Amino acid sequence: MRLTVLGGGGFRVPLVYRALLEDSGDESGRCTELVLYDTDPRRLTAIGAVLAQHAADAAATGARPPAVRTTTDLDDALRDTDFVFSAIRAGGLEGRSRDERAALSEGLLGQETVGAGGVLYGLRSVPAAMHIAERVAAVAPRAWVINFTNPAGMVTEAMQRLLGDRVIGICDSPVGMARRAARALGVDPERAELDYVGLNHLGWLRRIVVDGEDRLPALLADPATLESFEEGKLFGADWLQALGSLPNEYLHYYYFNREAVTALRDAPATRGEFLREQQAAFYAAAAADPGEAAAVWERTRKEREATYMAESRESTGGWQRDTCDLDGGGYDRVALALMRAIARDERATLILNVKNRTTVPGLDADAVIEVPCRVDATGAHPLPTPPAAADQLGLMLTLKDVERSTIAAADTGSRAQALRAMSLHPLVDSVNAAGRLLAARGI
Repeated sequence: MRLTVLGGGGFRVPLVYRALLEDSGDESGRCTELVLYDTDPRRLTAIGAVLAQHAADAAATGARPPAVRTTTDLDDALRDTDFVFSAIRAGGLEGRSRDERAALSEGLLGQETVGAGGVLYGLRSVPAAMHIAERVAAVAPRAWVINFTNPAGMVTEAMQRLLGDRVIGICDSPVGMARRAARALGVDPERAELDYVGLNHLGWLRRIVVDGEDRLPALLADPATLESFEEGKLFGADWLQALGSLPNEYLHYYYFNREAVTALRDAPATRGEFLREQQAAFYAAAAADPGEAAAVWERTRKEREATYMAESRESTGGWQRDTCDLDGGGYDRVALALMRAIARDERATLILNVKNRTTVPGLDADAVIEVPCRVDATGAHPLPTPPAAADQLGLMLTLKDVERSTIAAADTGSRAQALRAMSLHPLVDSVNAAGRLLAARGI
C-alpha cells in the first residue's frame, strides 16, 4: 500500500512515519511505500534524514520500515497512490505570522483556525486544496484523501465538492480530550464510547459511556478531578458544570476571548512567530549535521508540544502541560487507524470530519461536521447522535456560514464574500475592522 504525504517536508511528518512503523499488519493492508511531496527540497532533505534514522532504529528491532521516496512533482507524488495525507500550509509560517499580527493590530484573535486568522488562512488554503483535488481526480481517482490541512473542516468540505466522500478530514483535538477525560475517570480510553458533536475546532464531548453507563455526569460533579486535566484547567469547573459538557480546547477562544486576546497581545511572540523561528533553527541544524537530525527533531518536538496553546494556559493561571500530553501526534494515529479500517475492511469508530447527511438536524446534508463515525472499506459513515443543544447548534450554523462564505470568496475572488465571512465570524466585532483587516492583507 502506498501513502503520499503532501507537505512531506513538514515538521510533524516523522510522527506519521513513527505510527507507520508501529503497524505490524500483513503486506496487503500495511503501508509499504511512503511518498513525501513538498515544494521545498531543503525541507524534504531534512525530514528524509529524520525518517532514515527512525527506519534504521526500527529495522534493528525487526520492524519493516516503509520505503521512503521524496519528490517536488505533485503528479508524480499522486500517481497510483492508495491514500493521500494532505497536510500543507499555504503561505507557510510567514503567512500565519502576518495574519496573527494583522488581527492583533485590530484587537482581534489571530489564531490560524479560529477567528479572523482562520478566515484569512482559509482564503489561502482553499485554492491550494482545490488544486490538489483536481490533480487527485486526474491521476489518482481511486485514492482516499485524508485531510489535515487547516482549517480542516472548511478545506474538507471544499475538496469534497470535487472528490465526494473519498475526502475525510481528521483532527487530534477530540481524541486527545477524550483520552484525558477517560484517564481522569480511571477508565481505559479504548473502552469508552463517545458522544461528540460539532465542527472542526468547535465541538463538545457530551457523553463518555463505559459498560452502558455515562460517566461524564460523575466527572462534572467532581471539581477536583475535573480540573486535573487540560480542559478542566482551561475552562474551569464552574463553567464546565454550567455547560454540562466538555468543549474542544479551541472553544476557549470563544468563551474566554477577551482574556485570550489580552494574553496574545502581551506575549513576546505569536504562536506563528515562535514556530517560524523554532522550525528555521531545526531545518538549519538538520542541514548542517544530517546525522543528528532525528535527535534535534525530537528536542524541537518536545519544546513545541510543551508550548502548545501557551497563551490560553497563561490566561488561566500559567500551568504546565502534563507529561503524558507531550508525546505528540494523535492525528497520526487517527490517520493510521482510518487507513487500516478502509484498506483491511476492519471496522473502527473514529471522530472524523464527514458530510452531515441527516446526523445533525438544522444543518444540510453536505455540511461537513465532526462526529463519531463507523469506518470500513466503504469509507466513513456518521453515527446517529442526539440533537445538538441550542447554543451548540447556533455556533455551528454561524461558523458553517462563515466557512462557506470563505470557500466562495476563495473560489471566485469575491471581496464581498470575504467581507461577509470575516464580519459574520462571532469573534470579529466590527465590519469596519473586518474590512481594514482584509485590506491590510491585500484582499
